[in-house]
Amino acid sequence: MQEYYEQRAPEYDDWWTGAGLFAARDRPGWQAEVAELIAALEALPPARTLDIACGTAFLACRLPGEVTGLDASAGMLAIARERLPHVVEGDALEPPFVDGAFERVSTGHFYGHLREPERIRFVERARRLAPELLVIDSARRDDVPAERMDQRVLNDGSRHEVFKRWFAPAQLADELGGGEIVHAGHWFVAVRA
Repeated sequence: MQEYYEQRAPEYDDWWTGAGLFAARDRPGWQAEVAELIAALEALPPARTLDIACGTAFLACRLPGEVTGLDASAGMLAIARERLPHVVEGDALEPPFVDGAFERVSTGHFYGHLREPERIRFVERARRLAPELLVIDSARRDDVPAERMDQRVLNDGSRHEVFKRWFAPAQLADELGGGEIVHAGHWFVAVRA
């Protein structure tokens, strides 16, 4: 998956903004919901945050407080550096920080790529790094299964298989051990645990 995201870095924000290959996709209400999600994130209390698998920092730069981005992709981090003052290259499942180094760990559209053993490992590590965990991911809809192998096509025509899950808000909250639903929409869900 790291190779996929490295290749996707220059076009990653197209998914959020509806540009490039995403311009032709039928996603009713997408732009309005992206704006709602961003507003919900901006309304959170400021915190010293580690954003794991930050990608281009499209969402991380909206979080209030001091934010450090972590990603394994040099291409993603090159873009993230334009949005965040602190970025670190590293493994999302083994972040190179001491326990208690942050007030919040956040992740956007990474948790849904993890299989169960990785999810357990991720949550355990995040809980050691910070007392709060914020997970933003894809909402469960009628037109998608709970999980599947998903084929992704990039602008260069390359194809990549990635594991993907979609979440109902209460399901994600339960999986994280309880928490506040920050956003529950047609396209996105965000839970603060």
